[in-house]
Amino acid sequence: MFVNRSLLHCLSLVLAVRFSVVAARFFEPFNVSYDHRALIIDGHRRMLISAGIHYPRATPEMWPDLIAKSKEGGVDVIETYVFWNVHEPARGQYNFEGRYDIVKFAKLVGSSGLYLFLRIGPYVCAEWNFGGFPVWLRDIPGIEFRTDNAPFKEEMQRFVKMIVDLMREEMLFSWQGGPIIMLQIENEYGNVESSFGKKGKDYVKWAAGMALGLGAGVPWVMCRQDDAPDVIVNTCNGFYCDGFGPNSNDKPIFWTEDWNGWYSSWGGRIPHRPAEDNAFAVARFFQRGGSFQNYYMFFGGTNFGRTSGGPFYITSYDYDAPIDEYGMLNQPKWGHFKDLHAGIKLCEPALVAVDSPLYIKLGPKQEAHVYSEDVQARGFNSSYSVNESKCAAFLANIDENETAVVTFHGQVYTLPPWSVSILPDCRNTAFNTAKVGAQTSIKTVEPVLPLFPHIHVPQQLQIQKESSCISRTWMTVKEPIDLWSENNFTVHGILEHLNVTKDHSDYLWHFTRIYVSDDDISFWENNKVNPALMIGSMRDVVRVFINGQLTGSVVGHWVKVLEPLQFFQGYNDLVLLSQTVGLQNYGAFLEKDGAGFKGQIKLTGFKSGDIDLSESLWTYQVGLLGEYLKIYDIDQSEKGMWTDLTIDAIPSTFTWYKTYFDAPNGVNPVALDLGSMGKGQAWVNGNHIGRYWTRVAPKDGCPEICDYRGVYHSGKCSKNCGKPTQIWYHIPRSWLKASNNLLVIFEETGGNPFEISINSRSTQTICAQVSESHYPPLWKWSHPDSVGGKISINDTTPEMHLQCDDEHVISSIDYASYGTPQGSCQKFSQGNCHAPNSLSVVSKACQGRGRCSIKISNTVFGGDPCRHVVKTLAVEARCMPSSYIGSSQI
Repeated sequence: MFVNRSLLHCLSLVLAVRFSVVAARFFEPFNVSYDHRALIIDGHRRMLISAGIHYPRATPEMWPDLIAKSKEGGVDVIETYVFWNVHEPARGQYNFEGRYDIVKFAKLVGSSGLYLFLRIGPYVCAEWNFGGFPVWLRDIPGIEFRTDNAPFKEEMQRFVKMIVDLMREEMLFSWQGGPIIMLQIENEYGNVESSFGKKGKDYVKWAAGMALGLGAGVPWVMCRQDDAPDVIVNTCNGFYCDGFGPNSNDKPIFWTEDWNGWYSSWGGRIPHRPAEDNAFAVARFFQRGGSFQNYYMFFGGTNFGRTSGGPFYITSYDYDAPIDEYGMLNQPKWGHFKDLHAGIKLCEPALVAVDSPLYIKLGPKQEAHVYSEDVQARGFNSSYSVNESKCAAFLANIDENETAVVTFHGQVYTLPPWSVSILPDCRNTAFNTAKVGAQTSIKTVEPVLPLFPHIHVPQQLQIQKESSCISRTWMTVKEPIDLWSENNFTVHGILEHLNVTKDHSDYLWHFTRIYVSDDDISFWENNKVNPALMIGSMRDVVRVFINGQLTGSVVGHWVKVLEPLQFFQGYNDLVLLSQTVGLQNYGAFLEKDGAGFKGQIKLTGFKSGDIDLSESLWTYQVGLLGEYLKIYDIDQSEKGMWTDLTIDAIPSTFTWYKTYFDAPNGVNPVALDLGSMGKGQAWVNGNHIGRYWTRVAPKDGCPEICDYRGVYHSGKCSKNCGKPTQIWYHIPRSWLKASNNLLVIFEETGGNPFEISINSRSTQTICAQVSESHYPPLWKWSHPDSVGGKISINDTTPEMHLQCDDEHVISSIDYASYGTPQGSCQKFSQGNCHAPNSLSVVSKACQGRGRCSIKISNTVFGGDPCRHVVKTLAVEARCMPSSYIGSSQI
């Protein structure tokens, strides 16, 4: 619900509504501060691991599960931006409902026992439309974004104050018993500060002072801001932050964005960051003195509606995160990180007790950092007994190619290349970043069977993929390439796109009329030339129509257009449709970037010379008729004047399609397969699932084998070459009814809706490989306050852990071998050494259970199948919904 009031009245009303719910106290009130080593919570230094989850990129129904899976994964903190443009879509009109209910999200975090790191910004970047700024902000007279500019500072302060006041009134700060322990003002401003000169430096000081003046009572940070004032902690963003140092010795080392993945663009490859490398980066960060690390993202989610920035960023914001776009665990990344976090937490007593570690050179590219109270007081020597003190050590091998054997405190350790070993007691290795013991999960997409079998299908609808289509019956209506709006207007010249649309729609129509003489026709025929449209510069898409027919399209970001045209003799209607595909979200001077056309627009090739269209008479119309009528909405859909669609009517450009479908049974996440379509937008029951586009990624640039070793960059381990960047589109379960769900598609370039399918996503295959040389499970370590973690001397046996999705169980073990199995998941083969009872042992331990564990030992498998050989257990299992077990559906 939108509330249109003055700012003060609006804020009072919002707070009154919030206070109608009894405020919950999630913690006993505690203070938060920091010193040069760490954040201090309730008087104690802490080593904190944070999970990035952006509330608008999921539904409120998903939030509890995402928070719970993050907590189970070993994090202490949830981090999110605050998105100005969704909370104030028009100046003085506020929205804190549904996916934008930030108070509800914060309370869910608190009720889970986790802390909250709120990054207000209010500029967020985040591959989010316009960087999180509301587009109306650019219309304020005299405004310049993110600099020492009075109009901007006034608006920014008003919004930031509103958010801080809202959090305070809801009792959400730590000193009130709430979860908020830290806030951020601005975001990566250091990247663009030099563009503003002295005004940029003055702005940084103002932003810091303004934030502190709001009385939030918790520390504020600025990321990537080397000149952050003394009262603000400057922090690191990047793939690696182990070499980062703050701009003052009085500030701790914080990593606000650990890029565990990367974003994707239409027509681009899908980035992938190996779990081993990311774990290496995190371990190195804590090894070298870091104390707060936040994954960007732990759950990426979906850019629903028109929230994608860019331009050209896809709807999926999966980000190769430990929890995928649909809320499912991304294994082995989630499991490997969980083990990493457990290892770091075992080290925490020593890490917080020591101001700085002892550095020891172990080899040319090998080193140790030791955290010990005794080391700090007396130095590290052979007579020192590590069992008498809090002690933790990190042993790193930064060689990209070679395994290293090192000696540390009289013991020998083998370090794989590009890895860190974590020793919570300075003796026993609890975790190595390159040794993945977590399972691998293979995600499966299952098409739902055809819907509406009772409806007669005409003979001509012999549809490919009939077995999985979402529906056999579709209706259609053409989007008019004509004036339909009473709000159209006519002026001389080309207007800037956003000045007209205000970003209420991607689409802006430009209509004009061109007269072509007989002499022009003869000139073209005799000289074998065609007239052409020339535009100095354009972004993101322009469609060219002549007399109602689409004759050309150009895609690009501020690119020149030279498009051949064909006219008839007489008057011709020339229509240009400019489209945005996500507004710029990064860089200086965002308010000046704009959209649409720049420079001269003219027609070339006419006998009498070029025709300058820049000052011609143009009629403008914003958006689509279907958008205006809201024919995607359940209550408004019949306004569309729909007709039945037949197979011979496709593919068709600028066409609306609709159908009804039943939701898939069960609880698995749901996705729409739009691989048969071209470019457009889609809605389900009136909810905008976003833009779609089947642009294909380049065929090259995806390595057959991804090597985690060495410095990572976003193109290093790309996937999906030669395929559309995205064909699957998330439909949250909460948007669906059991039956009769409305799907509406707007298609621009032509596609086949009869091949659209709805799919249920699940993990059907899980695999794991664990050897005798793996380390004991981290839960076997104690964590007393007085000493570092101690390994149980009674049982150091490694274990394999297998886990299906929620409400699924292991239905069968398809492969098991204890010995020397070969290959990898879905390609396992038996080696020379094999325990014959491997399958029966694993089946007995796991079949029919949602999760299970098997010890990796000769005893479990009835003896040693091959002496003097390191044995490995490899397992491939199948998961099914628990409701299927014992039913006829298997």
